[in-house]
Order: sequence, then structure tokens, then C-alpha cells
Amino acid sequence: MEYSEVNRLSRLTAILIQFQTKSIVTASELSQKFQVSKRTIYRDIKALEQAGVPILTEEGKGYMLMEGYKIPPVMFSEKQANALILAEQLVLKNKDASFVKDYSEAIDKIKSILRYTIKDKANLLANRTQFEEIVNQERNSNNLSDLQYALTNYYLVKVQYINKEETVTNRLLEPFALLSTENWYLIAWCRLREEFRFFRLDRIQKIEILSENFEPHRMTLQEYFDKYH
Repeated sequence: MEYSEVNRLSRLTAILIQFQTKSIVTASELSQKFQVSKRTIYRDIKALEQAGVPILTEEGKGYMLMEGYKIPPVMFSEKQANALILAEQLVLKNKDASFVKDYSEAIDKIKSILRYTIKDKANLLANRTQFEEIVNQERNSNNLSDLQYALTNYYLVKVQYINKEETVTNRLLEPFALLSTENWYLIAWCRLREEFRFFRLDRIQKIEILSENFEPHRMTLQEYFDKYH
């Protein structure tokens, strides 16, 4: 998921929480809180309206939710829950403490309604995802969601991979963790090399999630770093 998309998703969620907790909010207030322009807030409000949220405008005062409206209970698919967990990782890097607090509370509420199996997988993913710093904000991979799914379900992944020397190989991988620095990387046990390897997601030419499971690697991400680095 591209950073700007994740950032917007997190902001829309936090704006909804603001509407739930205040009788009226202004564009200026939201603009200052989330460190974006009023124009961006106007677009966010429109996006929420298009999604079916009944937002009323009181001239000269601000925005409010239609009386009696509550955000309905929602059910998330496993991949949607995974996307929210990734969004949470990114939001925690935000320098606005109030924004982080609002979004973290929103995510806690969302996690509370997840089915137990998905909740367990979401917690596993949170522990196996490390986000450091955004340098390259370009969308350079289409595989992140599939790899999250394979990681949390312990599915083998078959990939066609091109390395920096432009050599193409076919690999059978056991996904272990996802890291983001200047690019997204998959840490996986490579059955071809019989060791843990790093794979840049934008160098994966083809990917197939197999129905065959692998034996889970019983260690945390920190234990992996302590053992192999």
C-alpha cells in the first residue's frame, strides 16, 4: 500500500473518531490537528460522505454527524485487517502525539471486533512487521497484501526473483517477516539456498501462494536479528 494512501486511511479513521466524540468540528481544527491543508480536509469530508457517513454542515460553525448516527459494526476480511495493522505501524511514526493517540484508540476498537482467528493473525503480523523510515514513496510492489496473507497462514510461496546482477531464479519461500527501509523486503527461509534470505519486493517478477503449509518458525523478529545478524 502506498504511504500516501495509508496516511489518508489513518486520517479518515481518526476524523471519524473526532465526529463520534465531539458535537461539532471545524475544518480549521482538523487541518491543524492532522497537519494538512483545509483543502485536504474538504476532500476527506467528501470521501466520508460518499462512503455513506451522514455529515451535516452548519454554516459558519462546522461539521457534525446526523443525530443518532453511530458507526455501524463492521466485519473485516483478513486482508483488510492486515492493511489496518500496516497502517498502524506507519501512523506510530507520526510526530503528532494527539493524532497517534486517536488512531491507536481507533485501531484498538477495530481489533476488539475482529474474529478471534483474524485477531491472532493480526497480532502475529504486527510482531513480524518492522517499519523504519520512508525514503521512496513510489508504489513499487503489488505483492505486499499477498505476502502478509501467506505469512500469517504459513503458506509456501513460489516466486520468480531477479537479483541485483539481474539473474533470474525460481524460489520456494517460507515467509517470516516484512521490513520497510528504502524498499519493502521479505525475510523468508529459502528452500533453494537452505537459509534465511532478504528479498526485495519490487524484484519479485511472479508470485504464487501455494496451498501447502510450512512449519512455523518459532521465534520473534528480535530473536531472528539476535541470531542471524
